[in-house]
Amino acid sequence: MVGSAILRNLISEGHPRDLLLTLERGELDLTNQLAVTSFFEREKPDQVYIAAAKVGGILANSSYPADFLYTNLMIQANIIHASFCHGVKKIVLLGSSCIYPRAAPQPIREEALLSGTLEPTNEAYAIAKIAGIKLCESYNRQFGKTHGLDYRGIMPTNLYGPGDNYHPEESHVIPGLINRFHEAKVKGLPKVSIWGTGEPRREFLHVDDLASACVKIMNAPRASFERCLPRGVNHVNVGSGCEVTIRALAEIISRVVGYQGAIVFDSSKPDGTPRKWLDSSRVHLLGWNPKIDSLEKGLTLAYRDYLDNHVGESA
Repeated sequence: MVGSAILRNLISEGHPRDLLLTLERGELDLTNQLAVTSFFEREKPDQVYIAAAKVGGILANSSYPADFLYTNLMIQANIIHASFCHGVKKIVLLGSSCIYPRAAPQPIREEALLSGTLEPTNEAYAIAKIAGIKLCESYNRQFGKTHGLDYRGIMPTNLYGPGDNYHPEESHVIPGLINRFHEAKVKGLPKVSIWGTGEPRREFLHVDDLASACVKIMNAPRASFERCLPRGVNHVNVGSGCEVTIRALAEIISRVVGYQGAIVFDSSKPDGTPRKWLDSSRVHLLGWNPKIDSLEKGLTLAYRDYLDNHVGESA
């Protein structure tokens, strides 16, 4: 999802398509160090956006923690090390807001990293992404001056939009709810049951807005990037600035989809982190702001993409 959005943004900014290196998931096993090394030897990229990751919602993270930790550690380590070995000076690594402590003060600032205990339901994924951030920082510290490295991290809030994963058990909250409300509408189901109390608050960002932030951060002068962050911090938050309860989110999605039945919350299931709202003031200093100005507008675009490209794939 994120990689496709970055590609769309780069093309829209005038970069020739034939100069942009992309691979489908089945074309290169990023957990295979030899395969990744061979790719870098052959293609010799100048900049690298690390958007590839194994991702999922609460159920998937809780069910497959070893898969999430191992796969993401390997992807990041292989790409970052191969980049260094083959002369790549600039990397942007995509992380996640789940890297921050469960009880971090809101809105969450970049320096909250490693200041407290993580949310247990996605701890494995968070640890992997923290390792990626620290690996970028470590290469900068050890080789930045001697090799001209500039490896940066971006911590986006919860994402949605074209190319999302609508798997019924492995999707994040927005694609999961779009899929469930659509199927309930089609089947005429009287109610849709949703995990948790509906009270946790979340911030959501359309993936096309994130893509524009990625390109902005990749190309920001080093002095500007360092000036907007505290000393020793090498990652920047990217969010929409607006948060909503899961209950309100479900109501918006049901309205966008056109579902007329009841919404029921199952409080016996976990809520996850009570609140995740990023302080994105520092990325604003670099000149970036989201263009999609309302969640309902963004969800309408996402549902249109679902109808055009994803209906039936989760069956």
